[in-house]
Formats: sequence, C-alpha cells, structure tokens
Amino acid sequence: MNNQYMRKDGRAYNSLRNMKMEVGVLNNADGSAYIECGHNKILVGVYGPRELHSKKHSKPDGAVLRCKYNMAPFSVKERKRPGPDRRSTEISKLISEAITPSIFLEKYPRASIDISIEVLEAEGGTRCLSIVGASLALADAEIPMKDMISACAVGKVDDHIVLDLSEEEDQTGQADMPVAIMPRTGEITFLQMDGHLSDVEFEKALQLAYDGCYFINKLQQQTLLTKYGGDTRGKYNL
Repeated sequence: MNNQYMRKDGRAYNSLRNMKMEVGVLNNADGSAYIECGHNKILVGVYGPRELHSKKHSKPDGAVLRCKYNMAPFSVKERKRPGPDRRSTEISKLISEAITPSIFLEKYPRASIDISIEVLEAEGGTRCLSIVGASLALADAEIPMKDMISACAVGKVDDHIVLDLSEEEDQTGQADMPVAIMPRTGEITFLQMDGHLSDVEFEKALQLAYDGCYFINKLQQQTLLTKYGGDTRGKYNL
C-alpha cells in the first residue's frame, strides 16, 4: 500500500470526507441527530422508550428496538420511488442489529425504542453514517448505553486500501467493507464485505476501519459535549 496514494477527490488513503455532526435538531423527537459527510445528509430521530401495547410484539424481558431506514426520493440523482423497498428493509435490519449490542434493552421491558432514519442526500456510505447518527440520537435521548457505536467503510480502489469510500469509489472499486464497532471494547457489531481482499489486505483494511471508527467516536463525543457549539467540519487524516 502506497501511503502517498492520492485519490480522485484529493484525499489521502486514510482521509475521511468533510464531516459535521449535530444533536438535538428535532423538537418532537426524544433524541435526534444530523450528519453530513461529503454530500451525504442524514437525519435521525429516536422515539421512546415507550410502552408497547401489542402483546404479540412486546418482550417481557426488555425493549424492542425498531429501526426504519428510508431514502428520500430526491436523495439520489435518479429520483427514487417513494416508500420502502427491499434494500431499505434490509439496511433497517442491519442497522438495528449493529446497534442492539450497545443498548441496555433489559431496563425497559414491554417497551419499544424506535429509530427513524431519513437519508436526505446520498453519496456512498449511508448505512455506516446512519449507524453513527442513530447512536448519537440514542445518546441524545438519554437512553442507557454501554458505548456509542462508530462505523465507517474501507475498501480497495486501484489496488490501494482506502478509508471512507465515496460513491464513485464504491461503484468502481475492487472491494467495499463497512465496519461498526463499540470503541470501548473494540467489539465488532457489524461487518460486511463486497468484493475480494487477500488475507494481508483484509488485515490492513480492518485496522484502517478501526482507526476510522475510533476517530469518528471522538467526533461523536465532541458533538455531545458541545451540544450545539463547535464545528466538526474538515478533512481528517488519521
């Protein structure tokens, strides 16, 4: 891997795109977050915990975490048909599974915690950013958590392992691997891979993903500490 490799958008192999995070942006939600990363714009609202009256769906030993991921029709260049589709349903399930290990669901039996994710503009990496935003919104809602979940994607572009793939890199690259972790323990809560990496490349990619997640976690903490103050815009080299 050439550490001097420069990508088409001017970033180094280990650079994140411009990033901004805010919490408390929705008055009618119990917790909320807004994230920009490159041209991605994602809004997250958390509702609950609140009593789940349906005995069929409630759990006596803990809360039910329900996640809905949706892409607005204007979020992509070619207008998307409104409403849920197979991809959004799959990503909703993946996000829920990635976040569940961090929440003390047992504190809220027969309750529900609902996460609503709206992608306003998409430019690659929305599932990882949705995980980051959902974790921030849960913290903003003061729901007890073991740790915030941080996530980012790594991949292989032009035979180089790179961090935070853009939409073009995601479409034309040789591999894409989104990863989510609990930074405090390093536990992986979500990992997928599309494409092929050798054993050596996989180890490099995983280490780069950890570095990216730890850095994003610092931004998450900073966002919560400053609430509405400060500015996290900028290109970040690890």
